[in-house]
Amino acid sequence: MTAPSRGDGRRRVHAWALFLRGVRDGLPIGAGYFAVSFAFGIQARAVGLGAWETFALSGSNLTSAGQFAGLSLIQAGASLAAMALTQLVINLRYCLMSCALSQKLAAGTPFWHRWLIAFGVTDEIFAVSAAARGSLRPAYSYGLIAVSWPGWAGGSVLGVLAGSALPGSATNALSMALYAMFVAIVVPAAKADRRVLGVSLAAAALSAGAFFAPGLSALSEGMRVVLATVAAAGAAALLCPVGEGRDG
Repeated sequence: MTAPSRGDGRRRVHAWALFLRGVRDGLPIGAGYFAVSFAFGIQARAVGLGAWETFALSGSNLTSAGQFAGLSLIQAGASLAAMALTQLVINLRYCLMSCALSQKLAAGTPFWHRWLIAFGVTDEIFAVSAAARGSLRPAYSYGLIAVSWPGWAGGSVLGVLAGSALPGSATNALSMALYAMFVAIVVPAAKADRRVLGVSLAAAALSAGAFFAPGLSALSEGMRVVLATVAAAGAAALLCPVGEGRDG
């Protein structure tokens, strides 16, 4: 049996450093998720879900819009097929985000790493991962997920246990924390690169236009986000292409 090489030791140290950096960058996300999921837990209790049921729902489905829509369907007594189809449409944007991050992952990243990272892709984790300099390493992504997932799942459970102790005004304020956190993630990148600012403003304008446009307004919110994202990102790729071999 051969002794571990120095190269193996350096790789392990580097992986731990990336993991801890991911934990550091993910702490604000976890805090924001905790606040929003707490409000979700309160609503889940009102629908009739218990702590374990809410934990299973939040732990396996990391999407605020999808979960709140799921509660409405549960309350309405919808079928499992309707729930599955609704989640597919609402969360379709995460397919785009995962495809984008797959191009940023370091070459040779095994499939099982890609699968696990895709499980934790959310709007905020995608924004932080896309803004990270250089290639994306699994250890960094796991650091982001390690603090974000407990914040979401744990906050949901505590929200169920708290029940209706908080007034409606408090839960409404908590629900705004997620949007404020996402703005805080996008603004620094937009300030550093005008192209990011342009794409962000274009996507927002297209999404708002789709809300009022005949035909498009009938689509779900998730589908409108997908269309706006594809249009803005496609235009940016044509107008401001990134050179081959360039990191970040």
